Amino acid sequence: MVLALWRAADAVPTVSDDAASLRRLLDSRTDALLVAEVDGRLVGTLIAAWDGWRGNLYRLAVLPAYRRRGSWLARGERRVADRGAARVSALVFAEHEPVVGLWLAAGYHRDMRVGRFAKSLV
Repeated sequence: MVLALWRAADAVPTVSDDAASLRRLLDSRTDALLVAEVDGRLVGTLIAAWDGWRGNLYRLAVLPAYRRRGSWLARGERRVADRGAARVSALVFAEHEPVVGLWLAAGYHRDMRVGRFAKSLV
């Protein structure tokens, strides 16, 4: 259901968008995946992870009909702050302009001092 939601919410697909990767997340960090339901239907997700150094937010995905209905992002921020995070980072595809706009409107900024380097291991 989570993977189907990501597709329906127009999340940019990545190499780890599969059932095995999602299962590993849930097996290792049972509390990292936040879900939103309306009348028993999954309408949103956010991975809010704490690695002991900083909070990280991934896969904020909400079905279009349920967007702009509350502070889903604030719930994830509280989750990592409650664990001790003094700051939080979000991984956002720079070319996905609507999503970039959401993060900027939520008070995040592009940190031009940091470059992200990525490598697929599969």
